[in-house]
Amino acid sequence: MSSPADNVTVEPASTRKFLVLLLGSIGVVYGDIGTSPLYAFREALRPFSHDGVTQAEIVGLISLMVWTLTIIVTFKYVLFLLRADNDGEGGTLSLLALLMKKTGRYMPVLFFAGLIGAALFIGDAMITPALSVMSAVEGLKLVTPALESYVLPISALIMVLLFAVQSRGTAAVSNFFGPITVLWFLAMAWGGLLHIGDDFTILQALNPVNAVWFITHAGFVGLIVLGAVFLTVTGAEALYADLGHFGRKPIQVAWFTLVFPSLALNYLGQGAFVLAHPEAATDPFYLMYPDWALLPIVLLATAATIIASQAVITGAFSLARQAVHLGFLPRLLVAFTSETNTGQIYVPAVNTLLFVGVLVLIFAFGDSESLATAYGISVTGAMVVTTLMAFQFLRSVWGWSAIMTGVTLAPLLLLETVFLGANLLKVHDGGWVPILLAIAIMLIMWTWTRGSELLREKTARHDIPLEAFIRSVEKDSEHAPVRVPGTAVFLTSVGDKAPAVLLHNIKHNHVLHEKNIILTVKTTEQPYVADANRVTITKLSERFVRIEVYFGFMDEPNVSKALALCKKAGLKFEIMQTSFYLGRRTLVSKANSGLPGWQDKLYIALSGLGIDPSAYFSLPANRVVEIGEQVAI
Repeated sequence: MSSPADNVTVEPASTRKFLVLLLGSIGVVYGDIGTSPLYAFREALRPFSHDGVTQAEIVGLISLMVWTLTIIVTFKYVLFLLRADNDGEGGTLSLLALLMKKTGRYMPVLFFAGLIGAALFIGDAMITPALSVMSAVEGLKLVTPALESYVLPISALIMVLLFAVQSRGTAAVSNFFGPITVLWFLAMAWGGLLHIGDDFTILQALNPVNAVWFITHAGFVGLIVLGAVFLTVTGAEALYADLGHFGRKPIQVAWFTLVFPSLALNYLGQGAFVLAHPEAATDPFYLMYPDWALLPIVLLATAATIIASQAVITGAFSLARQAVHLGFLPRLLVAFTSETNTGQIYVPAVNTLLFVGVLVLIFAFGDSESLATAYGISVTGAMVVTTLMAFQFLRSVWGWSAIMTGVTLAPLLLLETVFLGANLLKVHDGGWVPILLAIAIMLIMWTWTRGSELLREKTARHDIPLEAFIRSVEKDSEHAPVRVPGTAVFLTSVGDKAPAVLLHNIKHNHVLHEKNIILTVKTTEQPYVADANRVTITKLSERFVRIEVYFGFMDEPNVSKALALCKKAGLKFEIMQTSFYLGRRTLVSKANSGLPGWQDKLYIALSGLGIDPSAYFSLPANRVVEIGEQVAI
């Protein structure tokens, strides 16, 4: 499936659509990376606070920031990874699904890499809103010190309101946020332009030699500073994850025409301002604006950080949806918030998880300076994982040689690994938080994946081949079940075995319908499946038909709509006169089940989070019959 903006010059309507997507991408995709100037340079200067910072160090530091943006965001994400899409969808799990489809090698390694990347991204989605919003609201202290005690309550209130409006959908949010973010980037560019003239020496930062000089001459302090420098590219993973929301072209155009120039100008302006006014190093972003503009900039920054939070939240929704369809998480409720763009969704369970996590971080750390020390590990870790997966992508999808791939990616991997090492130095100062979050999320996804696999193996021991079952029940004998009129649909995950719910129905009710459909729903490793390929029908006997329904991992799994396609293939039945039989399992922990006891309990708890299959598959509620069974795991 093509991305939303592949053909943008054909008709005026297409042009309007492109402009809407362009504005929306500025509001959502670049909200996170657009707030980095609030704290990145300030935190990078902090290690020099005791001894002071020299002119060469400031020029080298700004050079490092600008070229980090250029190499990692421009080259890796905007120009390369946005093309490493899975039929228009981006993100770690989308890339994993594509690699699973294209290659059979290194599957365990790729699988765990995908889990690690996804877990780190969700951790990032918790820390980003807390850090960004607190950084902006703390600007109120510069307006008047009397407001300092209100920073935490205001930050928490903003988070409550932000997460409360998520159910309205990305489109509603981005339409509102887009113009504000455009104004924010223009304000950052203006602030930078005001002060570049303070010391034109800062323009030497455009020469990458100064960035290299800083790395090689700053010593151990420079390694600590690198952790703060990486704050300039926070949001790049969200950029990739939100690809399916807006498409490649709008995201690329927004970066080159507005976002990158504004960020570069602002960092250059902050550098020149500190060169001319060393005392401003405590908060160079806010202090470089005129007094009359300070309050409006604080308010605009607060709005921008709310938007920054939106970028990672929508990315987390997309990732969770992919994880559900790929079998890494239980079936969570996914609400579609747009009639025209299936990438715009709302996942209540993820929204609640992020909301609770953000509030805990805000009150646990208390200020942005403390939280900034915890930031970076999740971002750098996710980026290293993505680069490693990109190696296999270039080899198996684009067909590059190992040497060419290594030469291309090795410098990028080296740079990101250095940044990761620098951020790991902050583990004792709060860096353990994203690591702990990532481990917890990985354990959840691994437990669900492994537990589901063991459950399938356990239930498979009692399976009866479907063809043998059909022969046995269609024999005329005194033990044959009673035939009743109508159509029954039995959902099963294994299409060539007799569904357990069908066996239970015969065992307890002693009846068999006139027409029986064995229905299997399969998720492909493609984001979307065309209607022409949605359904396959196999006639097994006069009374039995097997139907396989295929959905992409970004499709809405609407079985009722899919079954309506069967009429074109000659299989006619009325959905509202059909009974849908579902099996409901009650899981009980059992020793020596293949998982440790604590993981058994975790798997059972996770299974309770899954929504009702009839709702998940959009089955008519008044036509569903559930038959329960107890299974020990």
